[in-house]
Amino acid sequence: MDIPELIRKEGLRRGLSHRTIRTYRYCVRKFFMHCKKDPKEIKKADIKEYLDLLIEKGACGNTINVSLNALRFLYCQILNKRLMIWVRFSKTPKTLPTVLTKEEVIRLIKAINNPKHKLMIKLIYSAGLRVSELVNLKAEHLDIANSYGWVRRGKGNKDRMFVIADTLKKELVEHIFRECPYSSSYLFKGFNDHISTATIRTIISKAAKNAGISKNIHPHTLRHSFSTHLIENGYGVAQIQSLLGHSSVETTMVYVHLAFPKMIN
Repeated sequence: MDIPELIRKEGLRRGLSHRTIRTYRYCVRKFFMHCKKDPKEIKKADIKEYLDLLIEKGACGNTINVSLNALRFLYCQILNKRLMIWVRFSKTPKTLPTVLTKEEVIRLIKAINNPKHKLMIKLIYSAGLRVSELVNLKAEHLDIANSYGWVRRGKGNKDRMFVIADTLKKELVEHIFRECPYSSSYLFKGFNDHISTATIRTIISKAAKNAGISKNIHPHTLRHSFSTHLIENGYGVAQIQSLLGHSSVETTMVYVHLAFPKMIN
């Protein structure tokens, strides 16, 4: 029984993102490395014992929940086994994300010397993009004349529109002219196809160090900062929810809590 392939095929049939499928395959593989039984012989006690082991090792709530979801997907959706796993989900502590001030964003960008790298970081921040969305952008996804672009098959396999800042239009046009011979070309190329997310994380880490920013930041910090700064500038939660592509307004509301202390000072 090829469990990873079964997860891949069923995940695609059900419209799961490639990232979710990879995560489920990884979690299930880790489970069977620990519990060396035939998949059809697995009992509820085996899964609970494995989850307890993850907790003892200090795994975070998200790791435990994703592992449980992966095993539920395998047994309930693929193997059609009535394995009633009523394990209470481990709650992930609700901590507010790190954000940069507007001044810190400017310092971060100024600390990047490579023009292409600088353009990538400015686009992530000004459009509120996820790093995975940036690396998968193609020239054909941008309508620069009308100031918008499209994320295609983003998180949850959803498409959404994003705004292109006027200050980036000229740079983007020149970049596309130099780097993108075809409309189907990736906007930011790497060695094989598109630039890697690891490269972007490295760019931001080095820029933060050069800019003297001590906060622990990563690409998603720029998305958090974009959202918080929009709240500070008077944008409504519904508008920001649409720009970010959040399914629930509750996810967007966190940025109100981040912006509120600054707004009352």
